Amino acid sequence: MKRLINLFLLWLSLLSCTLTATAAESAAHQHERQFTNPMAWADLPDPDVIRVGDYFYMVTTTMHLMPGASIMRSRDLVNWETVSFVFDRLTDSPKYNMEGGTVYGRGQWATSLKYHKGRFYVLFAPNDNPGGDTYIYSTADPTGHWTLVSRLRHFHDASLFFDDDDRVYVIYGTGQMCELKSDFSGVVEDSDRQLFQREPDETGLLEGSRMVKHNGKYYLLMVSWPQGKPRRQVCYRAEKIEGAYEKKTILETEFGGFSYVGQGTIVDAPDGRWYGVIFQDRGGVGRVLTLMPCSWQDGWPILGDRSGHVPTIMDKPVMGSEELHIVQSDNFGSDHLKSVWQWNHNPIDSLWSLSERPGFLRLKTGRVVSSIFAAPNTISQRMEGPGCTAIVALDISHLTDGDKAGLAAFNGDSGLLTLSRMGKSFTLEMSEASVSLSDREKAITNVKETVVEQVKVKQRYVYLRIDADFRPGRDIASFYYSLDNRTWHKIGRDFKMRFDYRRFFMGTRVALFCYATQKAGGYVDIDTFTYHKIQLPEINNSNKL
Repeated sequence: MKRLINLFLLWLSLLSCTLTATAAESAAHQHERQFTNPMAWADLPDPDVIRVGDYFYMVTTTMHLMPGASIMRSRDLVNWETVSFVFDRLTDSPKYNMEGGTVYGRGQWATSLKYHKGRFYVLFAPNDNPGGDTYIYSTADPTGHWTLVSRLRHFHDASLFFDDDDRVYVIYGTGQMCELKSDFSGVVEDSDRQLFQREPDETGLLEGSRMVKHNGKYYLLMVSWPQGKPRRQVCYRAEKIEGAYEKKTILETEFGGFSYVGQGTIVDAPDGRWYGVIFQDRGGVGRVLTLMPCSWQDGWPILGDRSGHVPTIMDKPVMGSEELHIVQSDNFGSDHLKSVWQWNHNPIDSLWSLSERPGFLRLKTGRVVSSIFAAPNTISQRMEGPGCTAIVALDISHLTDGDKAGLAAFNGDSGLLTLSRMGKSFTLEMSEASVSLSDREKAITNVKETVVEQVKVKQRYVYLRIDADFRPGRDIASFYYSLDNRTWHKIGRDFKMRFDYRRFFMGTRVALFCYATQKAGGYVDIDTFTYHKIQLPEINNSNKL
């Protein structure tokens, strides 16, 4: 009997192992086959997406970050990598160098991406005050260098469009259109026209123009925000590009515990199916991307699942693609920065180095400033939901009196871990800082900073960590430090991250900084940056497809 019991227990153990392995294989297969919305839970606003061959290409708004207008590439519309930037810096105003003001929340906005006869084109207008001229860049290789083609008058939230007869148009503002000369040198005379009038309850602009041609008809996608109603995605349709246009709401829904989903575009996959890439405001993390089916119903591109909602889980448009990451760790072992990094405003290239101490990113002080908001060469990446953690290892031996270096949850309201030096003494503090900006010049008019906690640091090599929770109702950053990367000490208090369109107009970023408050000349050496996305359970109602 005892032998039979042992055999039975062995059989149960083997069965349990088999079932566990089968479940694990099933989960892995599901992960390979499906994805969960948001498709990209990171700040990627105003997307434009095209497909050329087997690759999808996307551009989003990066505003005051440099290099700007990141070009991303994907094989499946789910896994994306940054393959180039359209420009290294903008130079129209000294404000891009944080001189005489700033360009927080301005710079590159709502870029249009197109492909025509072997070349890629982007068009965008910096949202400066007054409105900056429109840029058109082009390249034959979207992973390489982009060339400035022309500068035109300001076109707000514009869509570049190449028609079948090679004529080139810009659709912008609230249904305005003009034709461009074939060499992009200017606007064709007397080509300006108003395609339609907004409805009486649409008191604001219709924005985010995206023109698509399908089966001989013209489809203009825009975001509409009627008075007293939720934001929604609308489409205008016409037989001819000049009109007449008729209108239909193609998506009006909330998703995942957050309000409206609206502004983006549609794109076809290699198998002929269509998809919508539409962003959603998600608080402190910024404006995230959702991916959904687009079905052609009575000649209209209707977005969402069968109920008109954004599906929580759905099949990937293309199977078999490798997993890619738009936020990454970095050991700074290369001779160039990874394309995931961007500077706050134009960098001062003489004040940073990857070669002076190989394997480290050296950030040098070059100006005497009073806060991180005025400091040059702050470098950052996006943060991701539902949660993420970032750890930086710093050698602070060469800070000088008054220097400040560290790690920040960076935005108009920032939470900071700052290491500073005074004489032979080093201090770590967790603080909260909020900046006020003038309306016109975006000049820094006031910075309110509160030191929550301070500790003395006796060694010169320190680890700093920020944990972020972007689930609905959270938007919390927590702060830690360690002397050995094993034992962690919480410092300060939880910090509420916020999205504020009046100041930075972007999601909170994880930032590395070093600046002088007394005398320039010091520097910090950053050894490693370690990043992990954390799969916290999402707080929402699932809509499965």
